[in-house]
Amino acid sequence: MASEGAFERLYAPWRFDYVSSADQKNSCIFCAAATGGEETLTLVRGERAFALLNRYPYTSGHAMVAPIAHAGDLTTLDTATLTEVMELARRVVQALEKVYHPHGFNLGFNLGEAAGAGIAEHLHMHIVPRWRGDTSFLTVNAGVRVIPEELSQTWAKLREAMGVADA
Repeated sequence: MASEGAFERLYAPWRFDYVSSADQKNSCIFCAAATGGEETLTLVRGERAFALLNRYPYTSGHAMVAPIAHAGDLTTLDTATLTEVMELARRVVQALEKVYHPHGFNLGFNLGEAAGAGIAEHLHMHIVPRWRGDTSFLTVNAGVRVIPEELSQTWAKLREAMGVADA
């Protein structure tokens, strides 16, 4: 990689369709995923919330849970929705433990653009499995992520572990 000042550049041409899509600019990926399946990497949908894989994961199994309602403010969600978000997060963690046996997890919300939310208009909880000695240092040091499994394989394994039947 050539250095330009303090910045290193890593070219990722496979992301071009995602970042330049007219549909992406005019719609919410979480609202679309709430009704989707494998094409949106949606793992499971409840009455008020759903879980999906992150299309650009930090690690294998990086998932998210979001309310079905398009909301960016945590304080506007009712108790039933918050409860379902947490129950789905628990199911995802249990499935990740069963399939991948991580040593720990990072779970959290980035609320608002200043807090790092890539899509601040539709809040979502990240669930990131972690392993001792994992390669997260590559992201910090080299701007690179190592994902050893295709998303479609992760999706199928986690749905099976969650007891979700294929349509």
